[in-house]
Amino acid sequence: MPKREPVSRRVLIIVENLPVPFDRRVWCEATSLRKAGYQVSVICPKGRGFVASYECLDGIHIYRHPLPVEARGIGAYFIEYPTALFWELLLSIKVAWKHGFDAIHACNPPDLIFILGLLFRLFGKRFVFDHHDVNPELYEAKFGRRDIFWRMLRLVELLTFKTANISIATNESYRDVALTRGGMSPDRVFVVRSGPNLDRVRARPVDTTWRNGRRFSVGYVGVIGQSEGLDLLLQSIDHIVHKLKRSDIQFNIAGHGPEWSAIVKQCQDMQLSDYVTFTGPIADDALFSMLSSADVCVNPDRVTPMNDISTMNKIMEYMALGKPIVQFDVREGRRSALDASLYAAKNDAIDFACKVVALIEDPDKRKVMGEYGRNRVVTTLSWSHEEPKLLAAYDALFSPHAAEAGVVPHGSVTASTPRS
Repeated sequence: MPKREPVSRRVLIIVENLPVPFDRRVWCEATSLRKAGYQVSVICPKGRGFVASYECLDGIHIYRHPLPVEARGIGAYFIEYPTALFWELLLSIKVAWKHGFDAIHACNPPDLIFILGLLFRLFGKRFVFDHHDVNPELYEAKFGRRDIFWRMLRLVELLTFKTANISIATNESYRDVALTRGGMSPDRVFVVRSGPNLDRVRARPVDTTWRNGRRFSVGYVGVIGQSEGLDLLLQSIDHIVHKLKRSDIQFNIAGHGPEWSAIVKQCQDMQLSDYVTFTGPIADDALFSMLSSADVCVNPDRVTPMNDISTMNKIMEYMALGKPIVQFDVREGRRSALDASLYAAKNDAIDFACKVVALIEDPDKRKVMGEYGRNRVVTTLSWSHEEPKLLAAYDALFSPHAAEAGVVPHGSVTASTPRS
């Protein structure tokens, strides 16, 4: 990629659900902008081992705020979101005073950061909506209904799109949401996928201790939450261990989340504790050692309207490490992995288990699938392929016409990227 001339532009990134640099997509975006000459500041919550109220990493100013709860029920969101918005407003004023910014780059969830976008647009600032989650679908997946809160989420989603000068979509499905529900012009929507940074996601030597004395191991990394399907994974493990009588496979589950205690208890109740290791929050070296030592990696995200159109970072990281995958047949999961994965029937834990065992028993197929996935990431999906798209979006954002009208002029930069 040719070296870009430094530019004097200042960006404030706001993310509410994960700390930085733990949020890998946000950190990739922040470091890419910084390398391109932008001054970058970040506001995010404390947590996951990142508790300093302020630090400067790689030239990026990071301001972190406390959150009183990690929301589970509806009531908890009425505590978390207003608290986060209060801190984001306070810290954005601080960043404006100490460093200045020309654009707010808002990463959802929630879809409330547009309020700050509206406020600062009064002072000539630009607003970027980085669309990480489709929150109406997320709400429906969690609570199983379309009620007044679901309608409120549709409204604030629309207001976020209407406030944005440009929108960044993580895949083509999210781009379709921006065009249809958001009513955005096609040349204001840019697809920037969450490709893995291959400088970070690197294979480690196989460490047999992850197998707990067994012949094979299966790896998972991700949030331990309701829509992530860990209960379905445990049902699959139960079938493998107790029905198929396979005692030669160890399962390693890395990550944390709101359903952690419930999933660990379910594992104990199903008498699977000897076969399943829960690592909790885990540093990169240990994580990639575990995944590199796995024979198969899994993504048990249940099939829901949200998961069907969302790109999961874990899939990309499994592929970057050359691992064959088993997942349920979700649209964007298949679009990302293609032949690097086997696809179980919709939310069918038994079929999922059978596909895991089928791969365990076929080392040649595992090798072919792993090599295919690795090559696909290297040639198409890694962050090095996405970084130019992010910078093109920012070039459009800072074009003179965009500043005046809140739109990108036709023909300046094409936002419709090929499906990968």
